[in-house]
Amino acid sequence: MSRETLIEEAYEAKKNAYVPYSNFPVGAALLTEDGKIYRGCNIENAAYTPTNCAERTAFFKAVSEGERRFRAIAVAGNTGDYLFPCGVCRQVMMEFCDEAFEIIVARDKSDYKVFTLAELFPGSFSADDLKKI
Repeated sequence: MSRETLIEEAYEAKKNAYVPYSNFPVGAALLTEDGKIYRGCNIENAAYTPTNCAERTAFFKAVSEGERRFRAIAVAGNTGDYLFPCGVCRQVMMEFCDEAFEIIVARDKSDYKVFTLAELFPGSFSADDLKKI
């Protein structure tokens, strides 16, 4: 699976975003180790706190279907700039992925950057930290 294909899937996911308050649609496409893709979009709520990011939507869909091994995620929006996952999304990624997990932030299909989870979430907290107590 090419990174460009994963980015295209993120842009497709963005079309389903429910963003009546911010008008800030975001899409994500999560790639499993066996090549399956789960799309996610951001879903807002009038109370704001229950709002869910595109990345977490993709992860929660995949995990609810039994997936536990992931290779990469692409994130896309309308800003004309690279969109990075928020801290909460990075923490969810840390729960299910190793530090080599790829995070692809895209302006468009051919203009993107790739980071590892370790690069974007240094000093992260994981299940291993709980084993130390």
